[in-house]
Amino acid sequence: MSSITRVFGLSGSGLDVDSIVSDLMKVERAKQDKLKQNKTIAEWQRSDYRDMNNALRALRDNVSSLRLQGTYLVKKATSTNEGIVKVSATNSAVAGTYTMKVTALATNARLNSSDEVSFDASKTNLYDQLGLTSTDPIKFTVNGSDEISIDPSTDTIDTLVSKINAAGAGVTAFFDKTLNRMFISSTATGAGATIDFDNVSNATELFTKLKLGGADPFAAVNGTDASFELNGVSLTQASNQFTIGGVKYTLTGISSTETVNITVSRDTDAIYNAIKSFVDLYNTTIDKINQKISETRYKDYLPLTDDEREQLTEAQQEAWEEKAKSGLLRNDSLLRGILSDMRSTLSSVVSNLDAKYDSLADIGITTGEYYEKGKLYIDETKLKEAISADPQAVMDLFTKSSDVTNEKGLAVRLYNDLNNGIKQITNKAGSESSYSLVDNSTLGKKISDYSKKISEWDERLEEIEERYYEKYAALETALSKMYSQSSWLSQMLGGTS
Repeated sequence: MSSITRVFGLSGSGLDVDSIVSDLMKVERAKQDKLKQNKTIAEWQRSDYRDMNNALRALRDNVSSLRLQGTYLVKKATSTNEGIVKVSATNSAVAGTYTMKVTALATNARLNSSDEVSFDASKTNLYDQLGLTSTDPIKFTVNGSDEISIDPSTDTIDTLVSKINAAGAGVTAFFDKTLNRMFISSTATGAGATIDFDNVSNATELFTKLKLGGADPFAAVNGTDASFELNGVSLTQASNQFTIGGVKYTLTGISSTETVNITVSRDTDAIYNAIKSFVDLYNTTIDKINQKISETRYKDYLPLTDDEREQLTEAQQEAWEEKAKSGLLRNDSLLRGILSDMRSTLSSVVSNLDAKYDSLADIGITTGEYYEKGKLYIDETKLKEAISADPQAVMDLFTKSSDVTNEKGLAVRLYNDLNNGIKQITNKAGSESSYSLVDNSTLGKKISDYSKKISEWDERLEEIEERYYEKYAALETALSKMYSQSSWLSQMLGGTS
């Protein structure tokens, strides 16, 4: 900080030193302002590059699934009566027709009140609510759970239900105060599902009052398995939902005498939609990049300095900055190279495939006019015909693996192109998702260097400003002496006249 006392004008010089120094410092700060503008431009460029990289990453993620065979092996399954059985298919399902006849659904183990319970909702404990004759503690376990302990003098029907549900017994208890009935069911289904009370102490009256279990409230209760015929073979399952041979079945009803037909086939619509999704995203991505490298560059619009910003309204600042940011990646060689690689890949032929389907054009995907800069168009009819006629060939066109570049599938090649492009941009502009606190990319280092120089200029400007004030302080002192001597001389001359 300056040690100069900045009080001027006492000598009668009439100099506005603060204004003079301020004007001089504007000239000096212009050098630092240039650094700040260059830093801002570099930061805007880095942001633009990262924005392009995010678009490329999204496209790469889409292409990643397109290069996998599973995308083209997807199956669909249909049922002639979903009121009896609903179906869906995994990729491993075998195409064909199946028959299903459901004779019984899987059930939970259930223990319910056999009739309405005598229950007084106005009472505040289990003893009074159910009219028990004893307040002795009641203890039991369910399905080997931790011990459940009930105090009839303090517990209620609600806490009884809560304790059963919280015991980890695999059962759900509920008391309906409208019907005045207790419902207990296992969470699992099938013959192995059970509700089994054990280690019972003083619980007979409680279970009798709740009308659970008839004459023997502590007989285990079990669920039942689902029974059905699949292609004429009698089978059982513990659940109404199961998978056999890659087909997922959900039993919803009993078929009695009806036989349900199930058809499994390749899902051509899903394959078409996957390819269309890629084409749509590809077009969006290249359009975004083409717009960026074609933006107009307004060289006269540099980032605003602090002084310039003060002279403009907020709307004017935004309008200026919009032009200053425009065209920072105009004709960028890196982005143009990435676009060129992608276009080259998608227009190429995959060697050693059936010549009928060895290019995108063969399956109905073509490039638009030259001015559309690589935009792809789909002939829906032709693409769907290719998928239906030879799904294996379509899959190979995108997914074929090989050590020879021109024998690799188009999605495999494009995925590699995108990975390389993303890596190049990351080296140039860093990554927003980086865990490192230091940006070692080309632009990151450039921005860091600008920041260092700007900081150095802060100290230099302070020193320059101090020197200016020191000079004007010396000038003031000299002027003061001159005025003093002039006054003395005038007095002396006046005194001798």
